[in-house]
Amino acid sequence: MIGRLQCVVLDCPDPKGPARFYRDVLGGEVDRPDPRWSLDDDWATLHLDDGRVLAFQRAAAHRPDSEHPRQSHLDVGVADPARARDEVVALGASVLDAGGPDRGRIVCADPAGHPFCLVRE
Repeated sequence: MIGRLQCVVLDCPDPKGPARFYRDVLGGEVDRPDPRWSLDDDWATLHLDDGRVLAFQRAAAHRPDSEHPRQSHLDVGVADPARARDEVVALGASVLDAGGPDRGRIVCADPAGHPFCLVRE
């Protein structure tokens, strides 16, 4: 095992709106303080009662149609993003955005092209 699923991230033009919508549908708490994420106008979370988390990320050009399929991605929590990057690349993933020393995430794509982020736990 390389990492642990932290959350599913949904792209949207206004993160707070979908977070409140899914809270009303699924229960839970919007924007509970959590050291894994900083909350701002571009990011919202919904902590479900069973411990799972949905996150909502601002994507200004979000269009929910077949021409723009990247509307969600997985965040995978890892102790060492650089090491995890090497391990997922060995499994067939590709690196889309290597980030930098000040960022705690590396954006990758699985062998079929689906995006996911390796995020420091």
